[in-house]
Amino acid sequence: MNSGSETESEICVKCLVSGLVQGVWYRASAQGEAKRLKLRGYARNLEDGSVEVIACGSPPAVQGLIDWLHRGPPNARVSDVFTEPLPIEQGRRYTAFVIG
Repeated sequence: MNSGSETESEICVKCLVSGLVQGVWYRASAQGEAKRLKLRGYARNLEDGSVEVIACGSPPAVQGLIDWLHRGPPNARVSDVFTEPLPIEQGRRYTAFVIG
């Protein structure tokens, strides 16, 4: 029996992905990968051409998405992924992984 809630073992991160990541199905592909990993959050384009990703879930799943973000879909050319932790309280507002 688990004495704690699932969210106690969850983490939440914000990632900024730069390179050729807009117009190459990056957000939709990230959403597919995040759903496969059972993560919550979003992926959205930023005006500077980068993509912002918020991912919340189990540490191994979040790391799996971060690893994927470095590769992206076939037509993407990722130059950098900057990652920073977020308070888990911010992640509680997300019930699914969506495209913003």
